[in-house]
Amino acid sequence: MSRESLLEHLRSARARARALWGRIVRQVTLFLVTVEHTWRRSLQVRVVTLTLVVSSLLVAVFAYVVAYRSSTILLNRAEQTVTAQMESGRRFTGEQLAVFGKAYEPNVQGTMQDIVAYLGGGDAQEPSSGLVVVRADAVELTSVQSRAVKDENLREVLGTDITTAVGDGAEATAIRSADLGAGRAKYLVKGAPVRTKFGQVELYYIEPLTTQDSAATQIRTTVLATGATLVLLLGLLAALVTRLVVRPVRVAARTAQRLSAGLLDQRMAVTGEDDLALLAASFNQMAANLQRQIIRLEDMSRLQRRFTSDVSHELRTPLTTVRMAADLIFAERDRFPADVSRTAEILQTELDRFESLLTDLLEISRYDAGFAMLDAEPTDLVPLVHRAVEPLRGLAERCGADLRVEVPATPVIADVDPRRVERILRNLVGNAVEHAEHRPVDVRLVSDGVAVAVAVRDRGVGLKPGEEKLVFNRFWRADPSRARQTGGTGLGLSISIEDARLHGGWLEAWGAPGQGAQFRLTLPVRAGDRLTASPLRLVPEDAELPAVLPPAQPRAITQAPAEVPR
Repeated sequence: MSRESLLEHLRSARARARALWGRIVRQVTLFLVTVEHTWRRSLQVRVVTLTLVVSSLLVAVFAYVVAYRSSTILLNRAEQTVTAQMESGRRFTGEQLAVFGKAYEPNVQGTMQDIVAYLGGGDAQEPSSGLVVVRADAVELTSVQSRAVKDENLREVLGTDITTAVGDGAEATAIRSADLGAGRAKYLVKGAPVRTKFGQVELYYIEPLTTQDSAATQIRTTVLATGATLVLLLGLLAALVTRLVVRPVRVAARTAQRLSAGLLDQRMAVTGEDDLALLAASFNQMAANLQRQIIRLEDMSRLQRRFTSDVSHELRTPLTTVRMAADLIFAERDRFPADVSRTAEILQTELDRFESLLTDLLEISRYDAGFAMLDAEPTDLVPLVHRAVEPLRGLAERCGADLRVEVPATPVIADVDPRRVERILRNLVGNAVEHAEHRPVDVRLVSDGVAVAVAVRDRGVGLKPGEEKLVFNRFWRADPSRARQTGGTGLGLSISIEDARLHGGWLEAWGAPGQGAQFRLTLPVRAGDRLTASPLRLVPEDAELPAVLPPAQPRAITQAPAEVPR
């Protein structure tokens, strides 16, 4: 295989490994997301899981305590038995060896074997039944109950610590794990010295703990099995109980969702007389009350809209007649005395305001009734901005505001209703001029090919915190202490935001005390497109942000769409 083919094979293997790892990571991530989603959304899952975890911990602690205590009790009983045997064995061994004065007498070895056989209950051959060992270091004699036990195994089970302690004249006890011919097992080893005329003899009892270990294992297995069964039963019980509680809550949530969607006749089924039945009955009573209130408010709103529309239409005829008479008087005002001429001018001005108010009320009534229609067509917004701004230059001069317009040199084409967009811009620029406080007002048009935005910026007293939420409300005015050169109806921004929504766009406001305000209109270039961002910032670049807010999160209130603009 050439070097190139080898490198290609390694690259292919590395790519397959990365792909496999990526699939594993995606599956694990999907599983974790599913688990997290289920945990957050299901109260029953949380209750059952917590019940299982807590009960498992309690059962584990209980099983450990029971197993530990059982093992301790069994071991203590084995030690007590061996201790009693050791006391009896020491007396018997001392009595049997008391007749010997010398360690090398010929009958010493046989006597030791007899002692081992007697203390061991006979000539046993099974090490698992226990061993008795007698040692006499003075003559290096060792007698073991079972001849099948090897010396190295015997040394392993006795250990140097026990033999050293017994050789020094003290009793010693230990637990050893060794193989004495029947497989590896645990043994309780106890040793004690026996005083004789020819020196000290060591007596050892080696008791197997097989029975105790088996009993302790059975106890642990029984406790764990019982605990696991108890945990499962507790989990099942928790699932059943939470289901009884959560199911009515889920039904109430679904019913509430249907009510919020407008299905006011939805009710919960009332079963029994318990707390859940009381909850269902109370919920139904609340739903019935809400239905009555909503129907009453809808009737009132419908009557109010009809009243507004009817009054606006009915006032058109007398207003036209009064307008004709007022125009005649205004045209001849130079022939009247000064006070009558001034009255004719005031009458003309107030009739203009009254007519503007009627026009706005008719437009609002059309929006409320759902009859507003969008007549969108490809429109160049550059001349449209100029048409909206130019009629207001006289007002800007009277207010001492420098009205500045910044538009692209090339056409900006968008599918809009020119009449409605021009009305929005007139309202925004007019409000900015009125509150400019003899400072410049900037109108800026920007497009990124997907969306088009127009920002109107003034540098007046600005908006107080919270007023950004109110500027689009009907008949709302700012602080009356502001200097106002013209009187408005209080419906301009309300109509403007409805016009923006009709286009599928945004109309947003920003303001800060002493820094002025900025209104931003964002519209899609193609009718029907969904906006995701605006080509202009809502917060002006020259605005000073409050110290408590990070620069990435300026105070900006979005009033128009459901989408969150960026």
